[in-house]
Amino acid sequence: MINSSLKNLSQMLTKKEISSVEMTQTFLDRINKYNPTINAYIALDTNKTLAQAKAADVRIANGTAEPLTGIPFAQKDIFCAKGWQTTCGSKMLANFVAPYDAHVITQFDNAGAVNLGKTNMDEFAMGSSNETSYFGGVKNPWDFDRVPGGSSGGSAAAVAARLCAAATGTDTGGSIRQPASLCGFTGLKPTYGLVSRYGMIAFASSLDQAGPMAKSAEDCALMMNVMTGFDERDSTSLNRPKEDYTRGLSNMQGAQPLKGLRIGLPKEYFADGLDANVAKVVQDAIAEYRKLGAETVDISLPNSQLSIPVYYVLAPAEASSNLSRYDGVRYGHRAAEYDDLMDMYMKSRAEGFGAEVKRRILIGTYVLSAGYYDAYYLKAQQIRRLIADDFTQAFKQCDVIMGPTAPSTAFKAGEKADDPVAMYLQDVYTIATNLAGLPGMSIPAGFSNGLPVGLQLMGNYFDEARMLDVAHAYQQVTDWHTLIPNLDKPNLVLPEGKV
Repeated sequence: MINSSLKNLSQMLTKKEISSVEMTQTFLDRINKYNPTINAYIALDTNKTLAQAKAADVRIANGTAEPLTGIPFAQKDIFCAKGWQTTCGSKMLANFVAPYDAHVITQFDNAGAVNLGKTNMDEFAMGSSNETSYFGGVKNPWDFDRVPGGSSGGSAAAVAARLCAAATGTDTGGSIRQPASLCGFTGLKPTYGLVSRYGMIAFASSLDQAGPMAKSAEDCALMMNVMTGFDERDSTSLNRPKEDYTRGLSNMQGAQPLKGLRIGLPKEYFADGLDANVAKVVQDAIAEYRKLGAETVDISLPNSQLSIPVYYVLAPAEASSNLSRYDGVRYGHRAAEYDDLMDMYMKSRAEGFGAEVKRRILIGTYVLSAGYYDAYYLKAQQIRRLIADDFTQAFKQCDVIMGPTAPSTAFKAGEKADDPVAMYLQDVYTIATNLAGLPGMSIPAGFSNGLPVGLQLMGNYFDEARMLDVAHAYQQVTDWHTLIPNLDKPNLVLPEGKV
């Protein structure tokens, strides 16, 4: 059951082969067994979770169930959930209990889904390894000595280890897709504004976007049907008709279901810095797409090499503004001893924030200062426009862009902890889509030395349905997305032919 698709789980519930309570308890038992080692979850509340499962069983019995009713999901701890501890992976919010629900949480609640708990994450979503969390790092289920990626590392590990049916994540510079690559599952970052950010604790408001993290493209499509939708409480939420993201999946059958599809291969994504074994896996996946009928086109994204410096000007600038609200007055951590109001501010923030968050606040404050605004922040915004223009030109030549999701497989915990720049380079292939506001996703494409490798797909604005179809077609002829780690004997080499 733990490896079943969301569609199959829904059918099992509808046919009364299993109840939501029984299904939920199965996942809770796995969490109790493996979470002390993996550290994927921050907050669990069995009573709340089972109460939702019981309510779902009533809906199923009454014939009012929806496709995700009764299915247990994990929620990244960046989403406020009423009555749940909501920490954003920080000491600053270690004791904060949300008084309201984020839009994403409401959408899942309305669909009758079950909340298994809140998953671990890099502090305030700042990190690429889930090592900056106040609650400790998360272990990669394929190799406990390695990181799961970040910032959605807890959700990533939970999905890969089958400690949930699927999970939510957020992607500011690759925080859904990079962990999806490192942990071997499917993750989608939607077009900016397609999923409401209301109740999602802000890091960089012009970049943050929530999305699904699941075993397959089909699962992500079902989650997108729930997560998307206009929300008037979010000024960046897009008011456009709802879509059925599963509508084209059934057409991805036959010998060449992708005949006529043009795949763009950006030369910048296959240059120096890409691990040779990862490159081979990605090229093999692209070759499989050619067998499915697609044709490949060489393209260029010339300004993509500037995406990291642009991102690390703009994102810290927005973070320095967003995190100014954590002052020890209204909510969050407050220093136990202080001399006056200013001292309280300083000590509360010094104690409440970790090193990486402080680093980004300082960078952001610097680039927004009067003497450097034009030289750094304004220039970064101008280059951001050039990066978006590159994609506009590229999509005149192709329908979807493909390349590696991450430059390497999962690295060992602590390996890059003392080198922030090396850590930042983990997002070298993912950041550009965030800067442009475009959708992107990662799908399992194979293994290198026993560790998962992800293939990245990038689409034009609102092209999620086609991307999901393209990913689904590949997953119909491969089984990489079905493989799961052995949590009792991690670090095992995969069977012959799967390495």
